[in-house]
Amino acid sequence: MVTVRFLPEHQSVTVTPGTTLLEAARQAGVLLESPCNGIGTCGKCRVLLAGESLRHISLRGADPVSLPTKDEHVALLSCQAEVHGDLSVEIPVDKQRDLLQVLSHGQAVAVEQAPCIRKLYVEEQQVTNVFAGDLLLATEAGDTRSCHVGLVVDIGTTTLVAALVDLASGREIATASALNPQSRQAQDVLSRIHFAAQENGLQSLHADLTGEINRLAAELAQQAGLDSRRIYEVVYSGNTCMLHLATGTSPAALGRYPYTPVIRGGNHVAAAGQGLAIAASGLIYLPPVISGYVGADLTAGILATGIHRRRGITLLVDIGTNGEMILARDGELRATSTAAGPAFEGMNISCGMRACRGAVESFAVAADGSMHLGTIGNATATGICGSGLLDVVSELVAHGVISGNGRFAATDNAAQLPAALKEKLVLREGKPAFAVTDDIFLSQKDVRQVQLAKGAIRAGIEFLLQDSGITAEQVDQVLIAGAFGYHLREQSLLKLGLLPRAFAGKIKFVGNTSKAGGCALLLNQDLRDEMAALVTAIEVIELANFPDFDRVFVKCLGF
Repeated sequence: MVTVRFLPEHQSVTVTPGTTLLEAARQAGVLLESPCNGIGTCGKCRVLLAGESLRHISLRGADPVSLPTKDEHVALLSCQAEVHGDLSVEIPVDKQRDLLQVLSHGQAVAVEQAPCIRKLYVEEQQVTNVFAGDLLLATEAGDTRSCHVGLVVDIGTTTLVAALVDLASGREIATASALNPQSRQAQDVLSRIHFAAQENGLQSLHADLTGEINRLAAELAQQAGLDSRRIYEVVYSGNTCMLHLATGTSPAALGRYPYTPVIRGGNHVAAAGQGLAIAASGLIYLPPVISGYVGADLTAGILATGIHRRRGITLLVDIGTNGEMILARDGELRATSTAAGPAFEGMNISCGMRACRGAVESFAVAADGSMHLGTIGNATATGICGSGLLDVVSELVAHGVISGNGRFAATDNAAQLPAALKEKLVLREGKPAFAVTDDIFLSQKDVRQVQLAKGAIRAGIEFLLQDSGITAEQVDQVLIAGAFGYHLREQSLLKLGLLPRAFAGKIKFVGNTSKAGGCALLLNQDLRDEMAALVTAIEVIELANFPDFDRVFVKCLGF
């Protein structure tokens, strides 16, 4: 057996010789992205090794690792690097979860404080009784009413956002975010359904997620100066598949017609039975889901935005790995979802990355062809995140670098481009690409990934409007939610055709409505009954039932 130590977290694991560094990281509980599940194609699982550690590594299907002449670090794909002796591995700074920029703020929901969890001080006995409704959960010594908190966790397919909330004032005490560790096993919903069906797959996904939620809960409790065992209720807000995996429930039914979920929500489950490190008698509340592919995150979004109470026509679109959307017309709601894929999360993109320090998040081209880009943290650009990707593609389409069918300008057409743009059209491994910086490029394959994601969301919008007998011009307001919603530009969405041009001037970015709605459900238990009744009245549009969906989807691929 050999020992692998991961820096800077100083976590160690003992593994059998021949084990890959990626597998060693998984066994050590160290988060490394691997959207290709370790086959070596995504390039996201790079780690750094130096000195003597390199002597104990071999690469699959390659010559031995060449040692640097000085004490330099060598970057290797962890999924292709096999361990043959004790060594230390460094996780690059931009891979560390604490640098992840996830949108944690959302439109605040004004609610009356009427939480499920109540605390009553008994002066004669000098104890505080903790109730969930009429159920006595615990008795605490002394007067602990000042420590009356709950937790909300927005469980996204790719990101997690947790908030510690004061149940008396409704104030968010602290927030924290992280990558969803399940993304190292499978990047999207369908992949996770398939992974969960493998031997020990479901248990692995559940354990990974619960472990990360426990870490976030402990971090938030530490920030607030309290013990996480003082938390008696957690609200999980997420899509239907995530709620299955978060409770260790097989999502297999979501992978076959009629996609009927086992978890319907609107109920509590015991936190202890899920391995959640809060109060021993603590509870997890699962908001009601709408359907197999329209989840509790959209239920929370309805509550956060109040679209069910608005007059007129409002469209709510949650842009992310899963493109969920709901149309409200004078209180009547219709919903659908479409598989947008992970491109908007920076995955399956040559130089794509999560929204963390150094990621290109904005991009513009001036009339003379000069380029201006912005990065998270104003750091040196190291890759492109979702909002930056949309900006880059939309600007290149607008300036003729990318044609309406998604192809880069041919050599003869490139002559018409400004010199500053023309010189950025390069060949990478014999294929056309655009150099965003000296080290960051956009490939033809990347453009296709954007087209697929854009086409899926736009086709979903088209069918939702069509089936409702509504034109884009008739929509009064468009609300854009999602993990990076505030970082998007309206013009990029319109230029790409992700949204109809008739939506111009009607778009509002509302942030993380999944978390905001989850907070409202935590603070007022009466809203739970209201939303449980509401979801039963929502008409779900199954896009698979439309015979011409593929035709419209292909049409929507163009820019």
